[in-house]
Amino acid sequence: MRNITLGTTGITAPQNGFGALPIQRDDMETSVRILRKAYEGGITYFDTARAYSDSEEKLGEAFGNNGIREKIFIATKTAAKTPDAFWKDLETSLNNLKTDYIDIYQFHMVPQCFKQGDGTGLYECMLKAKEQGMIKHIGVTAHKIAVAEECIESGLYETLQFPFSYLSTKRELNLAALCKEKNMGFIAMKGLAGGLINRSDAAMAFMAQYDNVMPIWGIQKESELDEWLSYMDKTPELTGEIKEFIEKEQTELAGDFCRGCGYCMPCPAGIQINNCARMSLMLRRAPSESWLNDHWQAEMKKIEGCINCRACTTKCPYELSTPELLKKNYEDYKKVLAGEVSVR
Repeated sequence: MRNITLGTTGITAPQNGFGALPIQRDDMETSVRILRKAYEGGITYFDTARAYSDSEEKLGEAFGNNGIREKIFIATKTAAKTPDAFWKDLETSLNNLKTDYIDIYQFHMVPQCFKQGDGTGLYECMLKAKEQGMIKHIGVTAHKIAVAEECIESGLYETLQFPFSYLSTKRELNLAALCKEKNMGFIAMKGLAGGLINRSDAAMAFMAQYDNVMPIWGIQKESELDEWLSYMDKTPELTGEIKEFIEKEQTELAGDFCRGCGYCMPCPAGIQINNCARMSLMLRRAPSESWLNDHWQAEMKKIEGCINCRACTTKCPYELSTPELLKKNYEDYKKVLAGEVSVR
């Protein structure tokens, strides 16, 4: 397993980061066991956020008081929109993580490239927190590519986190090259495209092509962790078979599909767009009986109440025609329920 250095931060860790969003769905005991096993298996980069309910607390319990903290790197995030909220988030994160510093503190899902003098006061907060030693490095996460590109060009951020997988567009893939050119760390979220990619070896082999990309895999189950840990000793290579598989995947998923980022939310009609607009793909690529249960039938039925306000289309970073996508997914879903279409 190759080690990745995140630009000017100097942070160097195996190219196999731990995304701690899913552990919010585990209990504390399970989470701590998985996190410590990840560390024992060689993973040293862990990513969480204030928005991930109790994820930070679970990292704090796993690493806070046992001598491990100094041997790992922890990145977390704030979605604060005011200085007061920024300082409140930072203090909460430090307490939750049982630490007195955060390795990379990131603005979360930014709507703009925060800068000094932009009137928000947020970037100034980052600088002050770094000066005081509360954070080591300043990062940013984004889903809007134009904002991501501006953040890279600004020279204000030490790391960028962005969705990145073999289903990414050429423009999205170019972000890694731009970061390398600027000596800026690049952190890849959604390496499995929100569950649409179902072969971890192909996903890992794709990431291994890039010597400056740190993927953070969302891990909830110990079996998932075991899969990623198995690549520490033998990292999958981009063989002819895997290349052919990826090309087939790219062809199958070419065009408009929802990445599940959630930028379009909330919906005035109460539709869970980030799941409903890609239900057809999830049924085929991440099949589960639960997608057809009463809960999801009720959620999909809400599409009938779409008011076509198109607020979702104005907020979608991928410029999708979301109402039409919702309707197509709903029609397909009804056919699956009626047994007219098989997803097996």
